[in-house]
Amino acid sequence: KGSESCVYCGDAASGRGWGGASVAGFMITAASSGSGKTMITCGLLELFKRKGLNPLACKCGPDYIDGLFHKQVLELEGMNLDSYFEAPEELRDKYSRLSKGHLPVVEGVMGYFDGLGGSTTRASSWEVAHILDLPAVLVVDARGASVSLAAVIKGFLEFERPMGSQIKAVIFNRMSPMLYPRIRELVERETGIRAAGFVPELDFLKVGSRHLGLVLPEEIAGLREQMNRLGKCLEETIDWEFLEELGAEKEERDALEEENTEASCTAAFSFRLGIAMDEAFCFYYQDNLRLLERLGGELVYFSPIHDRSLPEQLDGLILGGGYPELYCEALSLNESMRESVKKAAEGGLPVLGECGGYLYLLEELEAEDGRIWPMTGVLKGKGYKKGKNSRFGYIGVEAEKDRLYLKPGEQIRGHEFHYWDCEVLEEEWVMRAKKPVGNRSWPCIRIKNQVMAGFPHLFYPSCPAFAVRFAKACVRYKRKRDEAEE
Repeated sequence: KGSESCVYCGDAASGRGWGGASVAGFMITAASSGSGKTMITCGLLELFKRKGLNPLACKCGPDYIDGLFHKQVLELEGMNLDSYFEAPEELRDKYSRLSKGHLPVVEGVMGYFDGLGGSTTRASSWEVAHILDLPAVLVVDARGASVSLAAVIKGFLEFERPMGSQIKAVIFNRMSPMLYPRIRELVERETGIRAAGFVPELDFLKVGSRHLGLVLPEEIAGLREQMNRLGKCLEETIDWEFLEELGAEKEERDALEEENTEASCTAAFSFRLGIAMDEAFCFYYQDNLRLLERLGGELVYFSPIHDRSLPEQLDGLILGGGYPELYCEALSLNESMRESVKKAAEGGLPVLGECGGYLYLLEELEAEDGRIWPMTGVLKGKGYKKGKNSRFGYIGVEAEKDRLYLKPGEQIRGHEFHYWDCEVLEEEWVMRAKKPVGNRSWPCIRIKNQVMAGFPHLFYPSCPAFAVRFAKACVRYKRKRDEAEE
């Protein structure tokens, strides 16, 4: 855990990444963000679903929003694949276990080779493709270009990497149907790569964006119909049968051990864990929730906007990230819920608040329109709009002293990405966030009673002991509550 593994170690000489046998699936990647990866991935998922191929949606990196679009198409949870959060063998084991019996479609993050620090390929889509030995399909934005597209593709294929590019095909986005046959012939002749189709300009796709990326799927009118039409379009313009063959599993893999001993040591216990899930709070790593379930947690979903109070008999609470700043009025006017959260936190309920959830735990929050609204008041301070991205990228969170669920010498990995901030006294912060590349660091995380909150989105499996301690705190709270009721 926490080792600086990269694609230049392990079985690099064999050219097969880590571990040998290939697994099913393929990756949709691109030269940069905004090239159409998410919509093409969603269209393929819709198409494969209708063809009965049992697709599985995966997302490289720490992003939540793209996964919500995948969920709208498949109506089931996907998974994040992140080579900064997880060691290579852990990533392979998880992918092999969860993808069994599916045709996985993996959406890349940013540009294919873009990794940590903006100057390395670590934690890039390319690194994930090598770890999992996945073939990659490069999406090339063809708007305003023709012959130059071959040069772009050739550059990606020949970019000097000791283990090769993994790119096996290209898809052209926003390309004229009349131009495609000529460009396909040119590209296949000049580069030797397979052209697997194109996507024309589609006027019916109405997907906007905001400060954290795409708008949420629930905010897009007629999204389901848009995805249906997109799937039908790709059936005509994409060589989906070739992609099906490209993603076919090459070898049967042995059954893998489910979990490590430390992560399952409290599974004999049981506790009810409240999970905030609605328009304002919807950013969760599924790996975190699955780990807590394996530790004995019964996940109980509720809405801080629509429900009047916390679910009964909770032993712990997680307030995830999202867009509370867009729903300040609704959150604030639900006074009974705010009071319920504050009373539970003051009574010793174990609580984790991440980014948006942290803002909800403050005394006040500035809405996007500048109005100030009361929040729960569990922690002092006001969340305010900073006007720019305060922190961005991967971090490791460390504590110099025992800090509730994290011990000295341990590091839990995470990600920060937020346009809102909170001014607090320096001594309020009890941990430090450190960038994995360079020397930048800053104070983060606040603690009060059994509440631990801050802007980092934490990836619990990167430090299983953190999740175990939180689960045990929930069990202790349950026992005290049960004793008080006797």
